[in-house]
Amino acid sequence: MGTGRRTVMAHTGTTEADGGGAPGRPGPAQEEAPDAPAAIGRRVKRLRKERGLTQRQLAEPAYTAAYVSTLEAGKVRPSEAGLRHLAERLGVAHEELATGKPTHIATSLRMGLADAQRTLAVEDAADARAAYEQILGRAEEYGLTQERAAALVGLGECALETGELTEALARFEAAEHALADDPLPARARAVRGRSVAHYLAGELRYACYLLESAIDGLNTSGLHDPGALLQLYTASIAPYMDMGAHARAAQAAELALALVPQVSDPALVATMHRTVARTLLAEGRVDAAQASLARATELYEQLQIRTELAHCHWMRGYVCAQHDDLAQAETELRIAHSMLVSKRAALYVSQVEVELADVLRRGGKSAEAAELLESLLAGLKPGRGALHAGGAHRLLGLIAEEAGDAEAAELHYATALSLLEQTGAAGDLADICRLLGDLLRSEGRTEAALNAYRTGLGHRAEPGTTTLGPAPARPPFGHWA
Repeated sequence: MGTGRRTVMAHTGTTEADGGGAPGRPGPAQEEAPDAPAAIGRRVKRLRKERGLTQRQLAEPAYTAAYVSTLEAGKVRPSEAGLRHLAERLGVAHEELATGKPTHIATSLRMGLADAQRTLAVEDAADARAAYEQILGRAEEYGLTQERAAALVGLGECALETGELTEALARFEAAEHALADDPLPARARAVRGRSVAHYLAGELRYACYLLESAIDGLNTSGLHDPGALLQLYTASIAPYMDMGAHARAAQAAELALALVPQVSDPALVATMHRTVARTLLAEGRVDAAQASLARATELYEQLQIRTELAHCHWMRGYVCAQHDDLAQAETELRIAHSMLVSKRAALYVSQVEVELADVLRRGGKSAEAAELLESLLAGLKPGRGALHAGGAHRLLGLIAEEAGDAEAAELHYATALSLLEQTGAAGDLADICRLLGDLLRSEGRTEAALNAYRTGLGHRAEPGTTTLGPAPARPPFGHWA
């Protein structure tokens, strides 16, 4: 995390003497307030020179050139009347001269944040990153905490999309730190981002811990913010499902659905519908899952959020694969894959490739599936995507076993087991142990097979909880009625 913090702090500006650094912007080592006499003096001097005025021209008729010289040197603090006189002569707002913040700068940055978010949704993450970086620099320059935190969260979301999980964590942590004195709901988006980064890295238990802690904090402290809770409950569903905590996932889905009437942000509602579809499928409620996906797709199309639309096609492909409609599953997954490739969403591309390879293998295209999986694994960086790396090795093991190469199959199963044990994905762990056990038993290695089965049963028998404590407190829905 130290490296991430240095990355974030690299944006905090430059040291400034009169001839260096950004004009009117003190460096971090100076620790100078923007309304300090020296800071005001530098602003006056810079603006005066930009306008081609002498000290006498700026001062008259109310003040002297000596007064302006003393003020520009930072030796005196100008009076309120003096500030207003200077601001009028310089043609700037009083607030800008007094604080260094141009009029309406916060509004301008918020508009920029909205544009950057739209760029991330419909264009390339690199373009959105550049916009967020610029906003971050200006927010830091003018000491605008809310806008700075929003830019950091945006940069974290860009890093999530491109699969740079270490950078994403650093950005989200910096945003939380910036908002440390704000109410918990203000930090919900950053907490959600951190948890998603840990989840994508295969750290399921910690991802759930972050979300559960925040949910408890909201529900037990009277901060029952529907939008914040909806983000957190929705984010918890995927790690719960992968850990085999299906009861927790179903409860989170139930509570998220109950929150929808209280939330006006269509993007949050769409993400909830897309994510809840997974719990509905696990319960065998296919029609309800399809309806939930249709609602999510409709909202994403209205908002033109391409990455999330790709996730909807991905989920449809998963549904079709579960019902052995392999042709339609392949079609949906290829659409999702193409959309994510065009967005350069590297980590999500890898996840879809695992699903697609499974469909190809089941459809008799094992060679194509193996080629796709080998390419996927070659492109994964260490510490990224343990879940789908494990899934890739599982499929390669099946392909090898079907081809009669028991040695290669065992190696892939063992590798998958090692990767998945880092994540706590109980269902996947039990499945890979079953596959390994069956392979060993077919070779007459009975004791080794029994050990594999016992390991799988141990994972399957683990309680469906993710922390040492009880499930998060429920929100008092009646409070909002």
